Amino acid sequence: MKVVVESMRLDDLPEVHRIEKSSFTSPWPEHAYRSELETNRLAHYLVARVGDHLVGYGGLWLMVDEAHITTFAIHPAWRRQRIGERLLLAFLDLAVDHGAHEATLEVRLSNLAARRLYEKYGFRPVGLRPRYYSDDNEDALIMTTEPLADPRMRQRIERLRAALDATQPPVDPDELEGTG
Repeated sequence: MKVVVESMRLDDLPEVHRIEKSSFTSPWPEHAYRSELETNRLAHYLVARVGDHLVGYGGLWLMVDEAHITTFAIHPAWRRQRIGERLLLAFLDLAVDHGAHEATLEVRLSNLAARRLYEKYGFRPVGLRPRYYSDDNEDALIMTTEPLADPRMRQRIERLRAALDATQPPVDPDELEGTG
């Protein structure tokens, strides 16, 4: 099965919210994504699908020359199958296509898996937002890429894309349960 990354649609919102609730202790309210899709001209939201399954999503704001990843989640059952990498690559491509100089995001200090993924794709720590997360007052690490047009950054992305394209496609977790 192949991962397809495409623009989020309004009819995706129920499944997006299910993933949101299973991924975050303080999920965005349901109406927040609708508002982002309908009224925020800076916002670009993508979903990742595997077959008939919506398995991940994310949001990006393009502000002047910066691409800011606002949210990013993969359904817990579909994690560790490199779907997040494909979605992150789509956001970096979108940022480059829109002329963004760099990409930024915030991530929980405790979210080591996400931090490793972002570091792999050229994000580096540049600051801290104390008590950023309202559910537990955890700090957020601010991460930013090198200039997206820098030849080294482009080479990194293309090398990682080629390696990712050479990996096995994701497997439906429901199918895995029957094999164990």
